[in-house]
Amino acid sequence: MNRKITDIFFKHLVSIIALFSVLALTAILLFVFAQGAMPFFVSTSAGVRLVAQRIDELTVNGNLYVEHSTFIDIPKETELVSIRFPSGEDIETLDIAIDNNEKDPLKKLKFSHNNDVNITYPESYVYTVSWPAAIASLEKRIHIILPEPPYNAWSFLSGIEWRPSRDKVFGIFPMIAGTLLASLGAILIGVPIALLCALFMAEFLKPKPASVIRAGVELLAGIPSVVYGFFGLMVIVPFVRGVFDIPSGNTLLSAIIVLALMILPTVITIAETSLRAVPLSVREASLSLGASKMQTAWRVVLPHANSGVIAGVILGISRAVGETMAVILVAGNSPQLTINPLESVRTLTSTIAMEMGYASGRHSEMLFSIGVTLFSIILILNSVILWYRRKVESEL
Repeated sequence: MNRKITDIFFKHLVSIIALFSVLALTAILLFVFAQGAMPFFVSTSAGVRLVAQRIDELTVNGNLYVEHSTFIDIPKETELVSIRFPSGEDIETLDIAIDNNEKDPLKKLKFSHNNDVNITYPESYVYTVSWPAAIASLEKRIHIILPEPPYNAWSFLSGIEWRPSRDKVFGIFPMIAGTLLASLGAILIGVPIALLCALFMAEFLKPKPASVIRAGVELLAGIPSVVYGFFGLMVIVPFVRGVFDIPSGNTLLSAIIVLALMILPTVITIAETSLRAVPLSVREASLSLGASKMQTAWRVVLPHANSGVIAGVILGISRAVGETMAVILVAGNSPQLTINPLESVRTLTSTIAMEMGYASGRHSEMLFSIGVTLFSIILILNSVILWYRRKVESEL
């Protein structure tokens, strides 16, 4: 009776834990996808926003703000913003006329003021009005932030320029190309080597040496990616620079070599486990028909283990596409479109890691969109490989 109660208790406990795990994962995915989709459907704000700098007290359209450190939101249909604040013995005035029908941010605002001011337009959708002072660091400033309209999804995916701070241009095609080229190169180099190593360990090496090498490979799989990146920075980057006589070794080729090294342990471990799981009777049948050990390993054992081998390749691809730290250290991180392996590139993951710390507003939303794009790329690649595996299995 007690055993039955215990079994029922653990059955429901495991079910509840599994349910909460699925719900938590679903919530995370929905949050990321919602954040990634927002830039293409929603403006950054309903109306104009103001940020006061070094102004302790100001009045905006009759409303008093004292030591206000956040955004001052202006209602959407407002056509005139009147700003007043004390400056010494004077009262500074600034009136901003807003043309709500104008789409061009350069023509949307018109300013009038009672004293000399400097109006700068350092980046899209942001004006800065400053009142001169004896020291530049003491200038009083008001930043007028215009709402950014929804971004075009096609421009995002196909654009070749990434200028999030200056002109609010978000084109990630060079990063997509850099990610795919680095991953494809790593797969083309790493997977054949990994399969040959797995075949050698499973079919030709004696059990005791194989167990030692297997332990070493598993140890390599646990090394943090930053260690691989540091190795690449200190060894591979100087090697590429010296061999090809180029100014910098931080190139696509360096990234490919590092990623190929990183996926080797994962693919070798899974492929070798799958090869060893092939029944001995399959090998004996092949050998009894006159096939050599090499022919048996290559044409009989490997096809029988293709399901596990392809699973290892999928994990290798996922690691290559999703790698961040190692690529940051060796790829050069220039967001340029190139197929030259001796030039610098930037990947999607590198962009997220390098810019998320200081990004805000539309820039931050676009980094979430990059994450959704990366997830979609991995999903598509894995789906293609799984489709190919089913096709191969159906033909056997």
